[in-house]
Amino acid sequence: MRRVPSLSESRERHVPAAAVAVGSVAGMTATSGLDRERILRTLTFWLRPAFVLRVLTRFNRIAGFDRAIALASSALTALIPLAILIGAILPTSDANDAAKRIIDRYHLSGGGAEAVTNVLAPSSGTSTDISLVGFLLLVIAVLSFSRGAQRLFEQTWELKPLSVRNTVNDLIWIAGLLLYVGISGSIHEAVDTTRLEVVANLIMLPITAAFLVWSGWVLSAHRIEWKALLPFGVLGGVLLAIYLIAAAVYMPHLFSTYASRYGVIGAVLAMISALFCVMVVLVASAAVGREVHEELGRIRRGVRPPDNEVRREWDELIADGRSRWEAVRERIDRDRHKRRSGNDRSSP
Repeated sequence: MRRVPSLSESRERHVPAAAVAVGSVAGMTATSGLDRERILRTLTFWLRPAFVLRVLTRFNRIAGFDRAIALASSALTALIPLAILIGAILPTSDANDAAKRIIDRYHLSGGGAEAVTNVLAPSSGTSTDISLVGFLLLVIAVLSFSRGAQRLFEQTWELKPLSVRNTVNDLIWIAGLLLYVGISGSIHEAVDTTRLEVVANLIMLPITAAFLVWSGWVLSAHRIEWKALLPFGVLGGVLLAIYLIAAAVYMPHLFSTYASRYGVIGAVLAMISALFCVMVVLVASAAVGREVHEELGRIRRGVRPPDNEVRREWDELIADGRSRWEAVRERIDRDRHKRRSGNDRSSP
């Protein structure tokens, strides 16, 4: 005998498709709402005033801007002569290779390209042989740059300075830096020929992060664990990729402007300006990376500020900003009223 379905079974079988669609859309909306809330909570946690203040204190403690200009200056005096020497010695390169790479990388033309060529390429007929004294001076300049980077990690992670006792690791790092620069140049030349070179920078991002982590490990004489350097490496890789994309836009204008005003010395000023921006990114990434690692360690130990405390910090910051803005507005209104009163008295 054929079984007759019940009323509830009939309703379940004939559920409209629109109702199913509405349910799925509601579920997606709830999920997206939770994702937005989670992202907002994450941002407010990592950008809360207490954490930002610790980062700024760390950056100020290591004299961030002074450290960046020192690193940029030592990089200019060390890496530029080293690039010229390598371009002159290697059989697969010529003496103009360093200048040509910069010109092609940033699509320079006119006075900017000519100034870079005059700075980096030796004059025709000039011997590129290096004497023993010149080689020793070059080694001292290169080691000065590596020790500047070494002091960055020692001060940021509060380590005892090793100075010349870490010379072997400094030389190993210089070799790794030259390898990294060579890989970066090859990838940018082979993969992406557009002006912004977004694809090449994205490919270089994990390589840059790994190189930064390795740099901190080597220059600290293995005293900093690679796990402690991971936040610095990831943040530094991302920020450097963003900076290189932005530099591809403004560097041609910078070189052309400085070269037209100051000639060859303008190209040097443009180079040190670009290097200074790179070093600021690295120094800031080191300060933020150290604090992020410390914060993650506190979270793993169960020491995390509650949500109401984070909200309280933001409320206090917003209230303080509003009070300051109101005070500024009142001062502006008083000054405006005084000027009007003065004008009325002076008028006949």
